[in-house]
Amino acid sequence: MSRQSAVQKELDPVVDAPQVGNIPEIRTKLPELAEIEDLARICQSNGTAKVEGIVDAFGFKFPIYSFTFGLGKWTDPTVAFIGGVHGLERIGTNVAISYLRTIVDLVHWDKGLQHLLGKARLLFLPLVNPAGMYATTRSNANGVDLMRNSPIDAEQEPNVPLLGGHRKSPKLPWYRGPAGAPMEQEAQILIEFVKRELFPSRFSLALDMHSGFGTVDRLWFPYAYSRRPFEHLPLMYALKTKLQRSLPNHVYIMEPQSLQYTTHGDLWDYIYLESQKTPTGHTLLPVTLEMGSWIWIKKNPRQLFSSLGIFNPVKPHRLQRTLRRHHALLDFLLRAVASHENWATVERVENEYRQRAMELWYGVKFD
Repeated sequence: MSRQSAVQKELDPVVDAPQVGNIPEIRTKLPELAEIEDLARICQSNGTAKVEGIVDAFGFKFPIYSFTFGLGKWTDPTVAFIGGVHGLERIGTNVAISYLRTIVDLVHWDKGLQHLLGKARLLFLPLVNPAGMYATTRSNANGVDLMRNSPIDAEQEPNVPLLGGHRKSPKLPWYRGPAGAPMEQEAQILIEFVKRELFPSRFSLALDMHSGFGTVDRLWFPYAYSRRPFEHLPLMYALKTKLQRSLPNHVYIMEPQSLQYTTHGDLWDYIYLESQKTPTGHTLLPVTLEMGSWIWIKKNPRQLFSSLGIFNPVKPHRLQRTLRRHHALLDFLLRAVASHENWATVERVENEYRQRAMELWYGVKFD
């Protein structure tokens, strides 16, 4: 039995997962999980749904689902769309589910998509922190902010107190967890998912969808713990160039996260550094979509009086508009990863784009 088959056998079948979406309270407070379970049941003929782990909290057993499309080898190009790391930021999970539902339908009849999935793998982990989303908290059930939970310390003290991660109390936001403790279950599930599914790929990209910062949508890449350029900087500039040419009217600002603020314990910094320890021939590009939720507040100031309103569009038409606007980005990323040989040749982008990237993002001038 191959390694991939062995892992699938270990994780399947989905029918063994607790179907909490059938519980009225869950369907009311966490409709996203109920919809994910519905999709897990109907996608089996053209994709694979797995339960990556089960979180026991608040009297429920919350399953964390992943979805896989594409029948290629593990070394094939792979893109993963991830949401729901922070329980308050439901819009990230909503975008992931919306695109997942589109894929579940298109894969039945769209020959173009079927051809694309013959040479690339498409993955979803749409709700990493179901207990936090159920409880309407940023953190998980233990009060830990999963995006501050890795063992990485910032090279310099983060420039925004508390926001950069702390160990003072789980009653305060951005709590990292106790020093020396194992990472939280949800963080470990995300890390193991990426290691298993993306590390073997010769070229992979993970898009983690968040909200809550600024009035414009940003595409952040490492590092969050350091202001130094990360190793695949030229590739990010190449991706930025392709995005601009392919979607010339897009709304995104692409930049290193450290240009805005630095943090302790960033999960994607940790995952990326772990990927660098693997044998050569593998490239992982972690990208965070940070949706600018302040624009929703500006248009509807009453959202400030709701914890969900600070991070999510409340008006139905704004929610629908947000779900629509990001589909083009996800489509672009799937195509870019599947065709990475045509734009991401390391020798080409290293010579052509490193200086431009350093000038744009780090203010380094070259003669």
